[in-house]
Amino acid sequence: MNTPSHAIINLALLAKPQLPQANLAIVIGGVLPDIPIFIFYFWAKFIVRLPEAKIWSEAYYQPLIQNFVATFHSIPLAIILLLISYYFGWEIMQVICISLVLHSLGDLPVHNNDAHRHFFPLSNYRFISPISYWDPKHYGTIVALIEILLVFLATLWIFPSINSGIGKVLIVLVNIFMVVVIFIFIFVLKLSPKNFSLKPPFLTHIRQHKI
Repeated sequence: MNTPSHAIINLALLAKPQLPQANLAIVIGGVLPDIPIFIFYFWAKFIVRLPEAKIWSEAYYQPLIQNFVATFHSIPLAIILLLISYYFGWEIMQVICISLVLHSLGDLPVHNNDAHRHFFPLSNYRFISPISYWDPKHYGTIVALIEILLVFLATLWIFPSINSGIGKVLIVLVNIFMVVVIFIFIFVLKLSPKNFSLKPPFLTHIRQHKI
C-alpha cells in the first residue's frame, strides 16, 4: 500500500473527535515503517550515487538494510513496544504502536514479490500474497483503484473531525495526487503503479534474497 494511504486509512480507523491530539501520533505510526526505505534510497541515490538498477538489485538486499526495513515492519516488535508503553502509561506511544501494527496488517495482503518480514525477528517468513498494490501481473491495477476508493471513503469519514487547516489541505492533496497520478500512469501511459508509488520501486527478487 502507498505510504500516504496508510496514514489516511489509519486515521479513519483510529481517530476520535474527542481526542484530536492523537491524530499526529496516528499519522506518524502510519508512515513510520516506510521511513527506513526513504532513508536508504536517499543515501544510495544521492550520497553513494549508486545506479538505480544496482540500488534495487544489490544494495537493498544487503542484510543490514533488510533487517533495518524488517524491524520497522515487525508486528511482534510493535506489540512489545505497545506493551511497554502501556506499562509506563505512554499514551501517545501506544497510539503510534497501534498505528504501526495497522500499517503492517495493511501491507500483508497487497505485497507479492516485495513482501516484508512482518514477524521479524521471530521469523524470516514472508507472506507472498496473490495480489499486489502495484504489479499488474497480480491484479495491481484493480488493487490500486480499490486503494483510491478506500482512501476517498476514509477522507470523507475523517475530514469533518480534522481541526487543522493544514491537515485538511494535506489530506485533499493526497487524494488529488493519487487519483491524478494513478489515472495518468495506468490509463494514459499504461504503466504500473509501482512507478509512481511514494515508496521507491522494488525489483522482484525477494524470493532469491531471503535473509
